[in-house]
Amino acid sequence: MTDSTSGRAAGLVLVVDDHPDSLEAMATVLRRSGFQVDEARHGQEGAQAITVNDYDAVLTDISMPGMSGMELLQLVRAHDPDLPVVLITGAPTVQTAIDALEYGAFKYLLKPAEVPKLVEAVRKAVLMRRMARVRREATRVAAGSPDPELRASFEKARGGLWSAFQPIVTRDGELYGYEALMRSRDKTLPHPGAILDAAERLGELRDLGRRMRDLAARPMVASPEHGVLFVNLHPRDLEDDRLVSPEALLSTMASRVVLEITERASVDSISDLRDRVTALRARGFRIAVDDLGAGYAGLTSFALLEPDIVKIDMSLVRDIDSDSTKQRLILSVVSLCRELGIEIVGEGVETQAERDKLCELGCDLLQGYLFAKPSEAFPQFTW
Repeated sequence: MTDSTSGRAAGLVLVVDDHPDSLEAMATVLRRSGFQVDEARHGQEGAQAITVNDYDAVLTDISMPGMSGMELLQLVRAHDPDLPVVLITGAPTVQTAIDALEYGAFKYLLKPAEVPKLVEAVRKAVLMRRMARVRREATRVAAGSPDPELRASFEKARGGLWSAFQPIVTRDGELYGYEALMRSRDKTLPHPGAILDAAERLGELRDLGRRMRDLAARPMVASPEHGVLFVNLHPRDLEDDRLVSPEALLSTMASRVVLEITERASVDSISDLRDRVTALRARGFRIAVDDLGAGYAGLTSFALLEPDIVKIDMSLVRDIDSDSTKQRLILSVVSLCRELGIEIVGEGVETQAERDKLCELGCDLLQGYLFAKPSEAFPQFTW
C-alpha cells in the first residue's frame, strides 16, 4: 500500500482486494482514467489506510479473509459517514445486496466489472465526496455569518407554513391514516428541503419542528376516524424535550402517531438517543425509519431506533412490477421485517401494477399518487 497525499488528479481512491491480479487490474484501470490510487491487499490494511489518508472513494471486494468488504464498509461508516464505498463481488447474493443497501454502500458491482461501469461508479463516488465537502464548508461558513437574504427568505416561508396530508392505505384498500407533509404558501424557498436547509443554517430547526408538529396535529386531534398520523422528524428534533411533554398537542394523541425519522442527519450523533426513543414509546408514540433504500440509511437507524414501521423509498418501488432485482430485495426486506415484527410501507406508488406487485410481495401499507396527492386535510383516496 502506498501513502499518497499530494496531487489527486481525478480523485484519491483506495482499492482493496485480496486477489493480487484483481487488485492490480482495477488499480491500473483507475490510474489510466486519471485517478490516484492506493492499494490494500486485505481488509485490515484497507482499514489502516483509511485512518491515515483522506480518500475520495473506496473500492473494495466483499469476500476477503479476516475483514470482509462488508465489515470494512461498516468501519468506514463509523469513521467517516461521507466517504463513499463501492462494493464489488464475484459471488453476488440477495443477502449481500441487502447488506450493501442497509450499510450504506454507494454502489454494488459484479466482477468482472465492465471498465466503463467501474470508472463511472468511482467517478460519481468521488463527485459525491467532493459535494459533501462543499456542503460542510458552506454550513460552517453560514453558521459563522448567516446570510441576511436567507434569513428574510426563511421568515417568509415560515410565515406561510401549512400541513398537507397524504393518505396511507392498507393492502385491502382501506384507510390506515395520513402522513403530514410540510408546505409553504410562500415560494421564496421552493420546497420543504430548502426550508429545512435554511432552518439548519439559521439555527431554527427546533422552532420549525414544533410549528410543523402542531400544524399536523390540529386537524387530527378531533378526527379519530382518520386513523394514524405519520409525522416527519429531523433527527435533531429528537433532542427537543417538548416532543415528550404532556402539554404538547401531538402528545395528546400519541397512541395514534407514528414519528418518521428522516435521514437528513446521522441519528448516531444524537446524545442519549436510546433513552429519548424509550421515552417517546412510553408516551405512546411509534417509530418509523423513512426512505429505506435512499442514501446512507440503514443499519445504524435500525440498531439505534428499533423501528415499528419501515418505509421503502420510492426509488425501490418505481417499476417494481417489472424489475426482478427490486422484487427480490423487497421480498427479503419483507421477510426480515416479518421476523422482527415490523410493518412495511411502500412509498411513491404511481401505478396499479406497482400496487399489485407490492401487495403480492407482502407490503402491509401503501402510499403514493395512485391513491391521492398531498392536499388540505383530508383528501379522499381511490384504490
